[in-house]
This record gives sequence, structure tokens and C-alpha cells, in this order.
Amino acid sequence: PKCSLPLTGVGVVKKIVTELAVIEVTAQGLVLRERAPGVTVEEIKKATAAKLTIPADVPEMQVFVSFV
Repeated sequence: PKCSLPLTGVGVVKKIVTELAVIEVTAQGLVLRERAPGVTVEEIKKATAAKLTIPADVPEMQVFVSFV
């Protein structure tokens, strides 16, 4: 897919964090680094239009909740 909006920061994004995953932006493309608790790699692939490089081990994100 192509972006239909004006691009104002081409090449400045290094990491994408969503409710499903953490994806690293590299010169070779997008690399899946972490997945949200309970989310499978297959679910992330289905929800992502871009081609992802998927390492053999994609750990779950460590989620910390702090109550003040």
C-alpha cells in the first residue's frame, strides 16, 4: 500500500509500537521484535499489510503496570 498523505518524516522512524507488536524499521525492512501478551505471530502477520521479517523467536512484550 502507498500513503496518500504528504510524507513529512521519511527515514526518521526507527521503531513502531502498536497494541499488537513492536516492529523495528531497518534498512532491510520491517522486523518483528516483540508481540503483545496473548497475540500470535500469525495474528500480527494477518493485521500487517507490509512484509515483515520474522525471527525464529519473537518474545512477548514485558508489560509493567504501576499504581501510584
